Amino acid sequence: MSQIASPTGRQQAETADVIVVGAGPAGSAAAYHLANAGLDVLLLEKTSFPREKVCGDGLTPRGTKQLINMGIDISPEAGWIRNYGLRIQGAGHVLQLDWPDLASHPNYGLTRNRMDFDDMLARQAVKAGARLRERTNVIAPILDEQTGFIVGVSAKPVDDQGRRRDGSDGSAVEYRAPLVMAADGNSSRLSVAMGLHKRDDRPMGVAVRTYFTSPRHDDDYLESWLELWADDPQQPGQRNLLPGYGWIFGMGDGTVNVGLGILNTSNAFGKVDYSELLMRWLQNTPEAWQFREEFMTSPIRGAALPMGFNRQPHYSRGLMLLGDAGGMVNPFNGEGIPYAMESGAFAAEVAAQALHRQPNQRERALSAYPKALKQEYGGYYTLGRIFVKLIGNPEVMRLCTKYGLPRTTLMKFTLKLLANLTDPRDGDVMDKIINGLTKVAPAA
Repeated sequence: MSQIASPTGRQQAETADVIVVGAGPAGSAAAYHLANAGLDVLLLEKTSFPREKVCGDGLTPRGTKQLINMGIDISPEAGWIRNYGLRIQGAGHVLQLDWPDLASHPNYGLTRNRMDFDDMLARQAVKAGARLRERTNVIAPILDEQTGFIVGVSAKPVDDQGRRRDGSDGSAVEYRAPLVMAADGNSSRLSVAMGLHKRDDRPMGVAVRTYFTSPRHDDDYLESWLELWADDPQQPGQRNLLPGYGWIFGMGDGTVNVGLGILNTSNAFGKVDYSELLMRWLQNTPEAWQFREEFMTSPIRGAALPMGFNRQPHYSRGLMLLGDAGGMVNPFNGEGIPYAMESGAFAAEVAAQALHRQPNQRERALSAYPKALKQEYGGYYTLGRIFVKLIGNPEVMRLCTKYGLPRTTLMKFTLKLLANLTDPRDGDVMDKIINGLTKVAPAA
């Protein structure tokens, strides 16, 4: 850690080897792995912990693996709830599938409220040696006038509402580093300021969720609803099929996370009140589950789900894009946390190699990051884009649900595909088919 006089006349700059903007799962994972590699890393977060984030709160084995890699205590004694598979509801069928037994991933998932999940990851990064600066709102990149490369960021100290912090004069503070990582979410102001905008040819989703006190809180399977039915207000006794797909995840603490998601391939995307849709669906669930307004413990909140690499390139002029900033949500199932954390680990590994080279030799090493992402996810996300287009058609979805759910072997294959859970080597026939498809598909 060092401080230098700012050439712009702003408050004295703090310097590091790497600046990570955003302390969500992507940023904290990157900061943890960077610090473990012996690099000096600054982790800048505009809010303070603990803080709420809109999420389903359920992790598949893919996310669980990343927590293990970060050394997080995931025992029940530490407050984690394990889940052992997925229960699927649709077309009058209920199918319960266990997570696949793989050499490369654990055979269980986890549930944890994002209120303290992100806090836990950030503290783990600090424990590894990262320097966390909360209530630090990054407002702009600092560019080298000659090369156009980012060499730092300017930020303002703010309170928990994003306003000027008490005791601050409101002036910007500079943070400088030879490498910056944008982990600042879907909107990613830093990426936009660097000229990296979203692509319209990639899928996008919207999710809304809330919490209820419910006897279903200790369910050890995640539950997915492929059809959402609601009473027709104009025709008593008639039920309508709603757009979107729902989930019910028990939190183990007396509450249940319940929500729905809609893809932009649906005709209803952007045209309906998602909160109203959620409550209309839940009115048709059993009263004993208590998914009614009087048992709601928090407001309904929503968030965008940027999918399939909807912002590229993932490295440009000294800036690496992580997690939602790079559109890394899985198009097949809307899962974002594992890919955010994996991208943080990829970025940290590449950064460590690059920063141990001479400055004029670093670019070649840094170019390995987008290549690694495309190799890992590119073909899979391309398949996901095709999948999203297909299920955006209600008739296709109806046929898949009606004729697919009764076929257990087919659904086991589908679960592996949708959750991206295969063994890369020595897997079964299903693994080999899925891995082969992702390799032959063009990279997203």
